[in-house]
Amino acid sequence: MREKIKNVLALSLIPQILLVKWLSFYPELIEKYYSLGIYNYTSKFFRVVYGWIPFSIGDALYALIGFYALRYLIIKRKYIWKKPLHFFRNIVAVIAVAYFSFNICWGLNYQRLPVSQALGIQENKDRKALLAFVNELIDKTNETQFQITGDSTLMVKTPYTNQQIFDKTIKGYKNLAQIHPFLKYEIPSIKNSLFSTPLSYMGYGGYLNPFTNEAQVNSLTPPFRLSVISGHEVGHQIGYSAENETNLIGYLVTIYNEDIYFKYAAYAYALSYCLSDMKQNDEQLFETLLPKINAGVKQNYAELNTFWLQYENFTEPIFKAIFNSFLKVNNQTDGIKSYSKVVLLLVSYHQKYPL
Repeated sequence: MREKIKNVLALSLIPQILLVKWLSFYPELIEKYYSLGIYNYTSKFFRVVYGWIPFSIGDALYALIGFYALRYLIIKRKYIWKKPLHFFRNIVAVIAVAYFSFNICWGLNYQRLPVSQALGIQENKDRKALLAFVNELIDKTNETQFQITGDSTLMVKTPYTNQQIFDKTIKGYKNLAQIHPFLKYEIPSIKNSLFSTPLSYMGYGGYLNPFTNEAQVNSLTPPFRLSVISGHEVGHQIGYSAENETNLIGYLVTIYNEDIYFKYAAYAYALSYCLSDMKQNDEQLFETLLPKINAGVKQNYAELNTFWLQYENFTEPIFKAIFNSFLKVNNQTDGIKSYSKVVLLLVSYHQKYPL
């Protein structure tokens, strides 16, 4: 009986993949019955169960699973060598269970309607509109930096602990919900990841644990960027999966925060993405914009760049390639490049809601 169950589980993987692929053609159904239905309740349930615990249960579970997987490989090494097909079957069965759990707990959000539809905007590829937006962002970023420091050459130093940033992020979502009610955030669960150092070496600022619905944040990230990352991960938590969309949500929850340090972080965040886009498409124009940016703002960018440089290693591109493939498999055809497509949404959003 046990072997039959393993066979059935292993064989269920392909039908599951085909079913999810079929569902991807019906985002309205996913939106109505899963994202706004089943997921709305299951996500809150997990946040009620785990949200109050001060450390990451999801990270602890991953560590435990990793330990038992290694233990299994060591203890069962003779069995694996003698019966490789059985071992392969067991691995596929485990993957099938994990795939089912992933999609039920969170993964089907990859197939939902885009957040741009709920916001009533479309991606704007007009380069003139982008240039106008960038000039506005430079003015806002410079103005806020000077308002905080009183000196255009001084770097902004965010005076908050990680927990204070999490608390302010929650307040930011309350403000955001007054403008966009569908982005309401209830029963918060934002935590420092237990794997912050490995995340840094992999080049990640955080992630959502789909099985425990905990928003995990890389606690080592400079506070200057941590506020937007917190908003981004909660964006995943409330059911949006596409990286450009959660980049937009992370920006919005930070810009609509009453705290001036958060507003500065949001302006600088959006500006960095826009400037990066310009550098790739028109480097000459990019060079004419750089002198307009306050030296203090550039120091904040340098601080962030220095942080990531210290963790550069040969494995980072490998993890990025894996994540890139993961995104493409899950309905994000641009892979990691989808992060930068937030620029198109930012321009469109602020045409509807001016800075």
